[in-house]
Amino acid sequence: MTTTSTARSAAARTVTDGGEPLTGTGRLLRLFLRVSRRQILVWTLAFAALVAASVATLEDTYPDAQALQARAALMDSPAAVMMTGPAFALDNYTFGAMLANELSLWVFLPAAIMSVLLVVRHTRGEEESGRLEMLRSLPVGRFAPALAAVLTVTVANLAVGAAVTGALVGTGMAATDSLALGVATALTGLVFGAVAAVAAQLTEHARAASGMALGAVAVAFLVRGLGDVIEAEGSWLSWLSPFAWAQQTRLYVDLRWWPLAVSALVTVLLLGLAVSLARQRDLGAGLRPARPGPPAASRSLLAPTGLVRRLVSGTFIGWAVALFLFALAFGTLANSLEGMVADIPAVGEWIDLDLSDLTRSFAAVMLGFLAVGPAALVVSGVLQLRGEERAGRLEGLLVSGSSRTAVLVRWVAVVLVATILVQVLVGLGVGAGVAMVTGEAGWVGELTLAALVHLPAILLVGGLAVALYGVRPQLASLAWAVVVWAAIVAFLGGLLGLPDWASDLSPLAHTPAVPDADLAVAPLVVMAGLGVLLLLVGMLGLRRRDVGTA
Repeated sequence: MTTTSTARSAAARTVTDGGEPLTGTGRLLRLFLRVSRRQILVWTLAFAALVAASVATLEDTYPDAQALQARAALMDSPAAVMMTGPAFALDNYTFGAMLANELSLWVFLPAAIMSVLLVVRHTRGEEESGRLEMLRSLPVGRFAPALAAVLTVTVANLAVGAAVTGALVGTGMAATDSLALGVATALTGLVFGAVAAVAAQLTEHARAASGMALGAVAVAFLVRGLGDVIEAEGSWLSWLSPFAWAQQTRLYVDLRWWPLAVSALVTVLLLGLAVSLARQRDLGAGLRPARPGPPAASRSLLAPTGLVRRLVSGTFIGWAVALFLFALAFGTLANSLEGMVADIPAVGEWIDLDLSDLTRSFAAVMLGFLAVGPAALVVSGVLQLRGEERAGRLEGLLVSGSSRTAVLVRWVAVVLVATILVQVLVGLGVGAGVAMVTGEAGWVGELTLAALVHLPAILLVGGLAVALYGVRPQLASLAWAVVVWAAIVAFLGGLLGLPDWASDLSPLAHTPAVPDADLAVAPLVVMAGLGVLLLLVGMLGLRRRDVGTA
């Protein structure tokens, strides 16, 4: 009898664990690739298009050695180095050196973000939703889902790396260095994907894992920036950041491959650490136990908007800090413009500067650039409610006595108030940066008020997200397309020579460039009215549709 029971237990473990720890990896890889195929395709095409467009248009802006040397002078600014990369070959600034110094970071950064999102989605996200437990009930090995997730991210990074290489070679850049930039992009993405794999072991919530991993990306960004400010071509501090390992290949200047071996080695070590940590925890749990809440809810949490504030506050605080630092850094560039524009008149056409008052014009342009951040933030905040609905938690609020309209109104109100506060911080940051380099404190108040002019356009973007969520939640993610297009118009519209009708598709393009331009009230009123109308459409749609269809 004992022998029979033992045999049955062994057979059960064999079925549950798939016989071997990696059994079923191939099938899970196909499943994960099918689930994420659209996202991977979009990321790949976006990298190819933006890299190719950036190279082609920068060639028009900096057509000769004189223009490139004028551009090199801008790299003397600590803020410029902080926001771009180490300053190689400034004495003989070639076009390739400019790409390596100033563009590469903005290729590596989105690759890191993509990898974090994909890893968390296919590890902790699947585990938190309960789908991983269902998969493990099949003939699937213990580590097969994690390996399939890592392989999925590897495929995504290889696709992105190939797209970057192809775009660079297609625009006439040197093939070997272009290949190195593509490999560096893929390896940097994999490093942060491995960071996300470790974070997924520490907590039992996907949102917390994403926050920790994206926080690591932000820290790496700042460490690399501070290190390069200390020493123009990279100091010891720079080498503590994965971004520096990719940039220290000295692309298009003096190519060296060995720093990429650091990225590969750290990726392997982090993945090994993730496996070791996974052995020490139960399915569905994190190594860091969830902190028990107080026996009674606080008065702030019991307030009508208390739960919403608790759920969205972490994301908004992170965005607020990052955008303020970006705004402050951009503001300090205001005193670097006069000599650059004198040597490169095309720059004035690219970002539509008024040469009669460069500081004021530059500040207005920076506010337009940075308004993309709060626009993305309001979409993220609204769509977080969709995540709550998909997880089944929205139904819990409704059965407690709250109406659908009340829930949506409270949620949107908190998101909008937080977005307004972030936009105020953007104005304060740009104003403080300009005041630091000009010595005129009045810029702080003026640019803070000017930042508020962008709120109607941001409200319109948020209203679109609410309308899509309320009427057709399956299409709610399309609100991100508006944000992406607004970013393209803001950052590359002048370089790409977009027609007026294409630029007008961005709500931010209709905002007056205050304080450089006169305040035009009509477009602001129209955008605010459309935003409110879309909010009403979303509320009506949520009242009429079934909850749980998101």
